[in-house]
Amino acid sequence: MSVYEYVALDNRGHEHKGFVDAPGVSVARQQLREEGVYPVEIHQAREKKTSVLSGLLDVGLLQKVSAKEIAVFTRQLSTLLGAGIPLVPSFNVLLTQTKNPSLQKILAQIRADLNEGKSLTAAMENYPRVFPSFYINMVKAGEASGAINLVLERLADFSEGQQALMSKIRSALAYPLIMLLVGSLVIFLLMTFVVPKITGIFTDMKQTLPMITIILIAVSHFLKSFWWLIFLLIVVAVVAFKYLTAGTDAGRLFWDSFRLKAPVWGPVNLKIAIARFSRTLATLLQSGVPLLAAMEIVRNVVNNLVIGDAIARAAKDVEEGQSLAETLSARGLFPPMVTEMIAVGEQSGSLEKMLNRIAVSYETEVQSDVMVMTSLLEPLMILAMGLMVGFIVISILLPLFEMNQLVR
Repeated sequence: MSVYEYVALDNRGHEHKGFVDAPGVSVARQQLREEGVYPVEIHQAREKKTSVLSGLLDVGLLQKVSAKEIAVFTRQLSTLLGAGIPLVPSFNVLLTQTKNPSLQKILAQIRADLNEGKSLTAAMENYPRVFPSFYINMVKAGEASGAINLVLERLADFSEGQQALMSKIRSALAYPLIMLLVGSLVIFLLMTFVVPKITGIFTDMKQTLPMITIILIAVSHFLKSFWWLIFLLIVVAVVAFKYLTAGTDAGRLFWDSFRLKAPVWGPVNLKIAIARFSRTLATLLQSGVPLLAAMEIVRNVVNNLVIGDAIARAAKDVEEGQSLAETLSARGLFPPMVTEMIAVGEQSGSLEKMLNRIAVSYETEVQSDVMVMTSLLEPLMILAMGLMVGFIVISILLPLFEMNQLVR
């Protein structure tokens, strides 16, 4: 059965767009007429390629499906299944509510696969860029246990929690970043447009200038003449940084290590990684995913090679019979409080509960640390911009004072 994308008109002339599953174009047209709409354009939706190419072609670089949209889809699907609505009719409802065309095509193709008898896991596996391995494994565990709606609910809770945490961090950093950009732009405009006009007077008078004024004139002249070179160097630096930290394993390992050891921000990065590790592992274990499989998934979720390698080595030790707490403690990255709570969870049979408590504790600490850092960052930025403006003002006023002394 194929998926057809259509544009149709109803009896009132209103346009309708959507997808329909049918073995052929004629059958698709007949189905639409039976629904009371008349197709004016109908064509087969793009066929799936391989599992990797599907994510690239169906979603594309310009038609991304955001994590927020996936979280909303997961919550809605969980609600529909929990209300007793079968899987395929649930997708029919979701297709009418989804606004993103890329996500609509994906849901339509998944619905077609479900109609052909495939499992939800098998249908979603064709879109790895939309549904990551963490998501797929949880759905697989939910289907195996017969509690797919509960698993989807946990997935929605997890996704919404991660979105909320990152949103709070971005919101806290947004104001300082805006201040930095606006302040830098103001300083640049002063140095390239205002300062040259004022210092031009000193140059025309051929007066001996203070060293601070000479420095100001030199910097102003450089910025005005070579601003394009500075912009080019910034672009090259950003591209080189992206390539070294994401394009090579050695570069990424160095950058991930630096992120954990950097002053001030390093401890916050470690707490974010521990919170993500704990929350993800707890969610997977609660959904019935085995510990070793869950650790393999979590290794890729923490988004840090150093911690990911530590988790991979810990998984090997667990496979050989060691406890999770002992092997994580031996790695030296996880604080004693974390490993002790995990040890208590293993001994009491409540590992998932302890991991959730760790996640809540560290997520709270991250939010608190970010708020403290931003509250300190704002006055420091104001002070730095004040010093720059003060440097400009003093550099201009000193020659004026000297000229005034000569006139007297």
